[in-house]
Amino acid sequence: MKRFWPVLAAFAPLFFPTVSWAQEFELDCDRIASFLDSATEEARVAGASALVWKDGGERCFATAGEADREASRPFTRDTLVQFFSMTKPVTGVALMTLWEDGKFGLDDPLYWHLPEYEGIEVLTGETADGKPVTRKPTRPITIRDVLRHTAGFTYGANGDPQNAADRVWEDLQPLDPGNTLAEFSQKMAQVPLLFDPGTHWHYSAGVDVQARLVEVLSGKPHAEYVRETIFEPLGMNDTRWARSDEDLARLARIYTVDNGSFEPLPEDIWLQNNFKGNPLTMGGSGLVGTVDDYLRFARMLLNEGSLGDARILEPATIRLMATDHLDPRISDENRSWLVGKGSGGFGFDFFVRTAPPATPEENRGTVGEFYWDGWPSMLFWVDPRQDMVVIFATQKLPFDNQLHHDFRDAVYGDAYPGG
Repeated sequence: MKRFWPVLAAFAPLFFPTVSWAQEFELDCDRIASFLDSATEEARVAGASALVWKDGGERCFATAGEADREASRPFTRDTLVQFFSMTKPVTGVALMTLWEDGKFGLDDPLYWHLPEYEGIEVLTGETADGKPVTRKPTRPITIRDVLRHTAGFTYGANGDPQNAADRVWEDLQPLDPGNTLAEFSQKMAQVPLLFDPGTHWHYSAGVDVQARLVEVLSGKPHAEYVRETIFEPLGMNDTRWARSDEDLARLARIYTVDNGSFEPLPEDIWLQNNFKGNPLTMGGSGLVGTVDDYLRFARMLLNEGSLGDARILEPATIRLMATDHLDPRISDENRSWLVGKGSGGFGFDFFVRTAPPATPEENRGTVGEFYWDGWPSMLFWVDPRQDMVVIFATQKLPFDNQLHHDFRDAVYGDAYPGG
């Protein structure tokens, strides 16, 4: 039986801005298509697509360039893209269905459900030979911390460790594709925290911990639970972690772009998470699908938890997820690169805009929007005030925030105030 949401519903106005306050803007699909054309012609991306749903219907679809330059294969509506960190909101929604079912409390200590985290400690320094020096945290990690990136976890250092915790990560490799989520979690619990829980926002493998929670609390494999609870009800029939070789003919290549040159990501890295039969189904990455499938997920969020006859979450739960949960005492210097996302904070697996753009250099957006993005410059957002969701798909490295800034200008117009 689902619970909690009726109480939250009484506070719903505190969470979502009222749609009637929206400042009007003119959505111009030609302007969006022109942006995509320019981005490919100027060699900013190999290919890209954009899909906009607004006021109850599809308002724009545009595409440009190539999904595979070597094969001269165009970027189309049917192109498969790797969502990378746009997987995170999917995992968060899955976990919150279990919260609605009363399987956990947001302020439960994490170790109540995953006992391996009971003894985790905080890094304070290192010995002469590089071993971590640690102490007990000031309080336990809560599930709320795991949902908002305030647990103190690391994400490793991609082969360039910056501290003793990163070196433990490098030794254990928690997110090695050959691990199961259970093995990941056991290894993750051995990596010292970088900070005391609740004191810093730090992007991390916390969403992979969420995926392990989904398994433990549901009694089902993470991918199976997500498929049954989200993908099948929403009709997301072309989205999953494990793919077959038949899908390669539709899969976009990932390119590293440098001064107009395009270098394909090495095949072993490009395909390792989806096409090699590895057991790890990460909570924070790994999904492959189409823009139309992701649009169905985003429309469910816009509709406060439902799409057609399918209800995934109650409205108040979506509002809770799309609320800034960061303690205002966490200063900008303790929010890592989150401050570069715009004027806002962080909810449960979403950035949440709490103020209009302060400068022309800040990405355009509306107060109350929530969104996330993905490593190869993927992006989606939900704008409740404008009754709109937007999906931007490309496979370009390194992550390009300026590209997102310019795309948002194409959607809203560069003078949109966002209040």
